[in-house]
Amino acid sequence: MSNKFGVVVFPGSNCDHDAYHVLKNINGFSVNFLWHKQTDLKNSDVVILPGGFSYGDYLRTGSIARFSPIMNSVIEFAEKGGIVLGICNGFQILLEAGLLPGVMLKNKSLQFVCKDVYLSIENSNTVFTKLFENQKVIKVPIAHGEGNYFTDEETLTRLEKNNQIVFKYSNADGSITDEANPNGSLSNIAGIINDKGNVLGMMPHPERCSDPVLGKTDGNFLFQSINKFILN
Repeated sequence: MSNKFGVVVFPGSNCDHDAYHVLKNINGFSVNFLWHKQTDLKNSDVVILPGGFSYGDYLRTGSIARFSPIMNSVIEFAEKGGIVLGICNGFQILLEAGLLPGVMLKNKSLQFVCKDVYLSIENSNTVFTKLFENQKVIKVPIAHGEGNYFTDEETLTRLEKNNQIVFKYSNADGSITDEANPNGSLSNIAGIINDKGNVLGMMPHPERCSDPVLGKTDGNFLFQSINKFILN
């Protein structure tokens, strides 16, 4: 039996249908759209905050979406242990909502970056990455102008100590270098998880590399991992 996924739709979301397609048509999971003005999560087992430009990214990325009515339900859901995944703009919203630590700055180049990057799997023992156990590097696309993750030294130390850094930008061989960092992100961080392990934010787009017709499927291990974890 498949789990029920809920994909939140904010004004300006543009990857909501991509996520829905991968969940429903590629994996056969049960999935619903969740309108941002509502508060009902429709009994979702997993909530996804998709990529895009919520509210046009005016003021600051994710800062207005964080106050959408449905976010009160998402925060309550997460605090009770519900599985939440934020992708790109969704990651920025999770930071603004305080569900994950840190902030997002403009890319170091001050340019919007859209390309495939390599990610080193730093923690394969999470709800989201268990199926990456035997895969150390994956190739996933990014598309953002504000993906430069930053936090204070104390928080970075805590993230490292608790294995909360899940993905880092790397070379194809897994080397963590400045050249492999597309946005200047602190310590090459591309994705982090909360201390309870049920909330993940990541700037790369796994939903854009999950359909075989696109010629790349590394991202789908993440959605299948979530599903398998809940079933087990």
